[in-house]
Amino acid sequence: MATLNLDHLVTFRMVISRGSFSGAAEALGISQPAVSLQIRQLEQVFQVRLIERTSRGIKPTPAGMTLSEHSTKIDAAVGAAVESVSLHSDEITGTVVVGTGATACIHLLPPLLQQLRLRHPLLKVDVRTGNTSDIVRGVEENRIDIGLVTLPAAGKCLSVSPLGTDEFVVIMEKDLSGRSATPLSPDDLLPLPLIIFEPGSGTRSLIDEWFRNAGYAARPVMELGSIEAIKRMVRAGLGYSIVPRMAVDVMEEREGLSLHSMVPPHYRTLGTIMREDRIVSRGINEVLKQLHCGFAKDKH
Repeated sequence: MATLNLDHLVTFRMVISRGSFSGAAEALGISQPAVSLQIRQLEQVFQVRLIERTSRGIKPTPAGMTLSEHSTKIDAAVGAAVESVSLHSDEITGTVVVGTGATACIHLLPPLLQQLRLRHPLLKVDVRTGNTSDIVRGVEENRIDIGLVTLPAAGKCLSVSPLGTDEFVVIMEKDLSGRSATPLSPDDLLPLPLIIFEPGSGTRSLIDEWFRNAGYAARPVMELGSIEAIKRMVRAGLGYSIVPRMAVDVMEEREGLSLHSMVPPHYRTLGTIMREDRIVSRGINEVLKQLHCGFAKDKH
């Protein structure tokens, strides 16, 4: 039998997870022909068809289902081997992939990653941004080691660990609000133009929930994926927004804006998510400790 390529197994699992060659190619950042070639080479190794096309797309053959079950165990065994060998080194090395939303990426992660680099210069932390559903899928598909998301996060076989809460606040253009620090209710805000996070994020779901609890539906005039873009639009006087306090906690971050508490108050819970079967390497453990310590420090 030809040598089994572990990267081809990753591609095979991704094709099954996404249900298409194109979806796997997008997730892996390679071309669709490259995905097809890797699957053909894998089938040549085993001399059996692993994937079949149906009227509803593609699905694994019985042989493919068997390989999928074993490939998960192979991945875990390789991870355990790497971790066991790394214990013989005094220095923490390797790469940890962290997935999070734009707000936490901009306002929470930089000082934490700086501390990690100072303590463990050989440890590499890759950061991927996306909305909550993107991050959950990345964790499920083993493309992301640790997800830092707004809870709750629904997914398959996830280990969830809350970090703490972050209050929501209303931001308005400073010169026009004239009511700095005045608490605002859904009744106060409904007639005003709302600039909000795009659908799909946990933050957006919680903001929609706040309006829904008051018997209203949010009617945004703009839906944006960037917290900085939202703040720029608000500074320009194009509307108000509801954002996590984390995004405006530092003086320079709220320049040109007035902040208002919400009535009733509303909060989000941030937490980490990982696959339940994820091998917690020394590198992953260090990142998790830094996240928990950093968030606790940020709240005091």
